[in-house]
Amino acid sequence: MPGMNSGLSPGDPVLIAAFRSALLHQSAIVLVMVLLLGLVGATARVWPASRAAGDRAAGDRAAGAGNPEPRGRRLLRTAFGVLWIFDGLLQVQPKMAGGLATQVIGPAAASSPAWVQHLVNWGGTIWSYHPVEAAAASVWIQVGIGAWLIAAGGGAWSRLPGAASVAWGLIVWVFGESFGGIFAPGLSWLTGAPGGVLCYVAAGALIALPPDAWRSPRRPAAGGGFPRCGRWLLAGLGVFFAGMAVLQAWPGRGSWQGVVHGKPGPLAGMVREMAATPQPHVLSALLSGFASFVARHGFAVNLVVVLALAGLGALFLTGRPRLVRSGVAAGIVFCLVTWVLVQDLGFLGGLGTDPNSMIPLILLFSAGYLALIPVPQETPEAVTAGGRAQLRPGTLGRTVAAARWRWVAAAGALAVIVLGAAPMAAAAADRTADPILALAIAGDSSRLDLPAPGFSLTDQTGRTVSLDSLRGKVVLMTFLDPVCTSDCPIIAQELKQAGRMLGAQDARVELVAVVANPTYRSVAVTQAFDRQEGLASVPNWLYLTGSLGQLRPVWRHYGVEVENLPAGAMAAHNDLAVVIDAAGNIRREVGADPGPGTDGTRSSFAVLLSQYARDALGPA
Repeated sequence: MPGMNSGLSPGDPVLIAAFRSALLHQSAIVLVMVLLLGLVGATARVWPASRAAGDRAAGDRAAGAGNPEPRGRRLLRTAFGVLWIFDGLLQVQPKMAGGLATQVIGPAAASSPAWVQHLVNWGGTIWSYHPVEAAAASVWIQVGIGAWLIAAGGGAWSRLPGAASVAWGLIVWVFGESFGGIFAPGLSWLTGAPGGVLCYVAAGALIALPPDAWRSPRRPAAGGGFPRCGRWLLAGLGVFFAGMAVLQAWPGRGSWQGVVHGKPGPLAGMVREMAATPQPHVLSALLSGFASFVARHGFAVNLVVVLALAGLGALFLTGRPRLVRSGVAAGIVFCLVTWVLVQDLGFLGGLGTDPNSMIPLILLFSAGYLALIPVPQETPEAVTAGGRAQLRPGTLGRTVAAARWRWVAAAGALAVIVLGAAPMAAAAADRTADPILALAIAGDSSRLDLPAPGFSLTDQTGRTVSLDSLRGKVVLMTFLDPVCTSDCPIIAQELKQAGRMLGAQDARVELVAVVANPTYRSVAVTQAFDRQEGLASVPNWLYLTGSLGQLRPVWRHYGVEVENLPAGAMAAHNDLAVVIDAAGNIRREVGADPGPGTDGTRSSFAVLLSQYARDALGPA
């Protein structure tokens, strides 16, 4: 019945099955790539003796001329690599394809200014039009970036996955997190501001820096004796925590009150919402208890938060290793408590995409502390001769082998990224929606080969049209109420768009609608509908009507139930479309209820109908 379809459900089995199928096929491709690259890596171990000099040069480059990768950089590279992989695996959750855009991205942008919503909606069109391709692409891009970071090692080429992390992180931050909510009211460090993925961007930028930025200056007096990167990172974090403390303490934001106007304050309300997320009972009970505690002692809780943020900012701004070490220890405890009690781990509920901001923040200030500690300029197995670090023969072989395997692994990770990015790029260039949306809403249709019931009705020009008179053409037929204001205008536009998608084949297809209203069925009414929907100029459009004695047998034979609604002029009827081939046989019957009538679902139905028409037309 008109308007009865509630639209696309994230848990729709058709959509989930299509998502799993796409991941399964792409996983097979990944497996083949891994096997091939493993074979390349294995055969590369057989190295001709005539290239020993090249081995030594490769060993020198791989070892970084005796300078190991700084510990802070290695922590960021490996830890954020693991986080990217974890985030990619979270994207495999069944509801991601159908639910991320509508239940995560959309609500996140709802409280932001209109320009942010427009930007996010524009970017989200790719996801809403092609949910399976976009969801699968997110899996492989994030897994690929993570694997690339881990495999990169400490050479100059390891800066590239850092740049990739920055690029993808900014895309996610803008379109997935709506700029981390920085333009929305109620911005708070406790809720993850300014966006957890911004930490991934910062880490990627630090990894992409020249290696010298991570090493101590040769003259301690000139640079304080500490690596520039460590000073920059800790200073930035110090300013960030101090700013968040000021924001948390700002009057009028409701942060000091556990209850505001008889309702839970911002923090208590958020914790209660997180407690309702599907999760283990122990965790939900813990959050419910904390929400009640905040409601009773809001001022005390906010005071602790403000003092903790201000204290961490002050400790990190000093740049002194002892004080920073104390700040790191306190920060880890504070962030973990916030991660559990406020952010609810961030990834539960079936649509969580990352562990939120606390774990990435811990990694950032821990790396800043490690960057303060100078790294020895040569490895224990290095032998200095003439001021140049050299490697012993046994170490050389192991280093070269490790470097080769890192190159192979990095190449595999890059291939995985391309595997995800290529379908997403193709989807972005396609202005029509994936027909899987229509199948998810209306259900699949099986192939039929049944004689179509005949009819003889009157078109919008007063000419008599029978099914026999349409022989030789494929007929896309539906049933529309000419005074309907909900589904019928949408379905009419879908048929019109399907005709356009057929291109030159459109001349071999007739778009037919039969009146589905016992009261309003005159030719004048059908003409008014055509003018309203821009169908009067469509050459192969027919809107057929007739007497009740003519219409009722047609409704009955095609399984359409029509009845007048108690109030108003509209009639209730089921929505369906029928595909009749040139020989007069029904080839397809599909539900045509457009559900919410979004641009994506409209386009999806049009694509599906055009595909069915091409199938009925047969080879050109």
